[in-house]
Amino acid sequence: MHKHTTPKPNRELTLAEKLKKAEKIAREKAIKERSKFKGLQIRPTPGLFDESEKQEPGENNWSGFGFDIHPHVTVTSVIILTLFIVITLMFKDQAAAISTDVLAWISSSFGWFFILAANIFIGCAVYFAFSRFGKIRIGGAKALPEFSTPAWYAMLLSAGMGIGLMFWSVGEPMFHFASPSPMFNGVEGHTPEAAQAAMGLTYFHWGLHPWAIYSIVGLGLAFFAYNRGLPLTIRSIFYPILGNRIYGRWGDFIDVLSVLATLMGLATSLGLGVSQINAGLNYLFGFSVSTQMQVTLIAIITAVATLSVMSGLDGGVKRLSELNMGLAGLLLLFVLVAGPTIYILSGFTQNLGFYIENFAQLSLWTETFRDSNWQGSWTVFYWAWWISWSPFVGMFIARISKGRTVREFILGVMVVPTLLSFLWMSVFGGSALWMEASGLAKISEAVNADVATAMFAMFENLPISSVLSFVGIILVSVFFITSSDSGSLVVDHLTSGGKLDSPVPQRVFWAVMEGVVAAVLLLGGGLHTLQTASIVTGLPFTVVLLLICYSLYLGLSQEAHMENAVKNKLRDVHADHKLDEAISSAHEELLEKTKAELANE
Repeated sequence: MHKHTTPKPNRELTLAEKLKKAEKIAREKAIKERSKFKGLQIRPTPGLFDESEKQEPGENNWSGFGFDIHPHVTVTSVIILTLFIVITLMFKDQAAAISTDVLAWISSSFGWFFILAANIFIGCAVYFAFSRFGKIRIGGAKALPEFSTPAWYAMLLSAGMGIGLMFWSVGEPMFHFASPSPMFNGVEGHTPEAAQAAMGLTYFHWGLHPWAIYSIVGLGLAFFAYNRGLPLTIRSIFYPILGNRIYGRWGDFIDVLSVLATLMGLATSLGLGVSQINAGLNYLFGFSVSTQMQVTLIAIITAVATLSVMSGLDGGVKRLSELNMGLAGLLLLFVLVAGPTIYILSGFTQNLGFYIENFAQLSLWTETFRDSNWQGSWTVFYWAWWISWSPFVGMFIARISKGRTVREFILGVMVVPTLLSFLWMSVFGGSALWMEASGLAKISEAVNADVATAMFAMFENLPISSVLSFVGIILVSVFFITSSDSGSLVVDHLTSGGKLDSPVPQRVFWAVMEGVVAAVLLLGGGLHTLQTASIVTGLPFTVVLLLICYSLYLGLSQEAHMENAVKNKLRDVHADHKLDEAISSAHEELLEKTKAELANE
């Protein structure tokens, strides 16, 4: 006869059910008991995690004729851009003079603001990485990375490579070598001290500051999209400050400003790129160097970029990006091996030390005690350019970073691309400095004549110079195309209410618009106009970025509060469960012992 025994409960399953239920209760309780927002809050948010009041991306869009647009953002942006294009073309002769005056006024009056803001961005990024927020995971505690770590780093590196590195990698060190910054008082041009100062400044302009800006925007977009379920647009970052007003005029204003800043930052890069392509074609094939030629090149390359845009992110942009990264890597390796290898590697190491040693002075110098405006054409322009470019790069980084912790995100975005930029500048800029200092070439003369020719003047002193120049032209052209299609996808994303699958005609429109804006800026005065456009749009967007830091702090604070509350609750549930198990086990042992004693009797 078999004894009937009651099956023991599945304690592991019971614990899992308890933890799941406790987590849900703890999250709801943490949300209700969260601290209220203060400070810049326009009105109390009815519920940061209130799904009922959220809108789906593109919910209020206008659709038709091959377009699917957010009406207020798109129409306002197009009107402003059209007015800018018409006025610039009508007053081409005056545009250059006006842009020079505006550049001088903004840089002299607000240069300190750009300098201070860029340092605040670094401070905020470091704080977010190493504070209690560092362990917060983008996408939630259980989110897993969509890409392997090597693949993620590779994509970050591709974001760090661009037209700017190609254009300035030789030109900027040579400029500073011939005419040292007034910050280095007493340093004369064409000396070893000037070479050290030149590379130190170049590292500074392409180092941690721009990548801190990108990391703040990228983290804000990723956090509020993946952790809060908001549309992947700049306006969503302001939910803690504006509440559901992000869906109204305030949100429209933020996205319009983001569109204009992105387009001007892109136009600056495209204008510099086409100037370099023109210089390379002149060097190889004798093409004339003129604004008309550059506008023609913009039209041709924009047409190719439009075809790439029509292929979509996976078809066009991905393939071109892979091609460009491969070509850029081969070019870097060839110049490193064929050039002064030991000098380049030694310089990379020493320049890194100089950058670290002088980081504070480089970061905070504002020409206060000098009657000069050197920074207007250099540091202030660079910071404004990076800020204008930040919605584009930030959105790209956000889309590939789900599943990363805040600490991993910040360190990955700031450190790895910075080191690659330093290596690129050391290889190309260091080679040019060595050639100039050794008397092998007069690259500084070519730079003074036309900075767009700098890279090709350096290639003349390397083996197979014509091949290198041709590869350089191809690289800049493909960077032009990838920047244009990636940028048009981002702008299209902003003007469609956060939708990821907007129609092809809409993407084509923005690709064409980017080329038109770049061409108009060149017609309106060339490099000075390009610099002015970045600074004018970068100034108000700097305020937006500072508010992003505050809003991101509020969002991360609530996330940390909620995760801590859930963690404590789960720990308590786990402890209670263990106690229940212990009591149950002791009760069962006592029962079995009692049964055994009764049987013996």
